[in-house]
Amino acid sequence: MPILLSSFLTFAAAALAEIAGCFAFWAWLKLGKSVLWLGPGFFSLVLFAYLLTLIPSDYAGRAYAAYGGIYIVASLLWLWLAEGRRPDVWDLTGGALAVIAATIILFAPRGS
Repeated sequence: MPILLSSFLTFAAAALAEIAGCFAFWAWLKLGKSVLWLGPGFFSLVLFAYLLTLIPSDYAGRAYAAYGGIYIVASLLWLWLAEGRRPDVWDLTGGALAVIAATIILFAPRGS
């Protein structure tokens, strides 16, 4: 699998895991759900951290910065699909810019 596609899929899985984990805490604290939501939430956050280690980058900070762009788009999808609020043109424009920025950060040619 090409590295760009592989990285994108890993970032997408990490974003889903992070959003699910954070939403479990949100549901418990803000929506009055059971404390039992924290078990799967904690597992999701651990999975998120593990998935980021699979990104082909020599530096954690660079992988995290690039991930931020994918996280923004995943959050907008969550807003639409899970919360029923359709992203507006500004959300979509910001998301597109974030993905472009993430691609530049992760795949820009660098010297040794």
